[in-house]
Amino acid sequence: MVNIGNDWDTLLAAEFQSENYQQLRQFLIQEYRTHTVYPNMYDIFNALKYTACKDVKAVIIGQDPYHNEGQAHGLSFSVRKGIAPPPSLVNIFKEIKDDIGVDNLGKHGELTAWAKQGVLLLNAALTVRAGQANSHRGKGWEQVTDAVIRILNLRQQPVVFLLWGSNARAKAQLITNPNHLVLTCAHPSPLSAYQGFFGCKHFSKTNAFLEQKGIAPIDWHIDP
Repeated sequence: MVNIGNDWDTLLAAEFQSENYQQLRQFLIQEYRTHTVYPNMYDIFNALKYTACKDVKAVIIGQDPYHNEGQAHGLSFSVRKGIAPPPSLVNIFKEIKDDIGVDNLGKHGELTAWAKQGVLLLNAALTVRAGQANSHRGKGWEQVTDAVIRILNLRQQPVVFLLWGSNARAKAQLITNPNHLVLTCAHPSPLSAYQGFFGCKHFSKTNAFLEQKGIAPIDWHIDP
């Protein structure tokens, strides 16, 4: 069964034993057996593996993994070194540069450094069939990732939730604890970035909130 290797194992134990997850698991076994599915099955839970619940400072919620070969590795918006950053990630880097002056452009697209600092890079669905965006939507992942957000919502330690686009903003209803900060705007994809993502200043706002709460800010360099 699932072995994340940190506090998420205990916190999500009931979810991983639920009927929903058992059905999802059977679906995934069949999908990986009969189709090309991303990410690699050993990378599915990397967001939780890299960022323990106790360490979460901020959450960036994506829709589902990249569906082209070699891109997805279990962290929302991130691609491994050697893979060209997709357009949404390039736009994220542009906003970071405009917002706080950190220039990640022209390097790579791996966001592991953020995850290790406490940025939970969580997709709403954690798997996808090759070439078919949103193909695993509604198969059970949403209940799992909603459980993650509910657990974080119960924490007294402040967390910043960055919700970009309508799918991510739908998660806002799960965040009711006034200790936390919810930031919403358009998705960074080329289709919508000019409708409110550019200029959102979410990266400076995240750090200002964390510092106000006595929490070390995020270094948004991808090579800190």
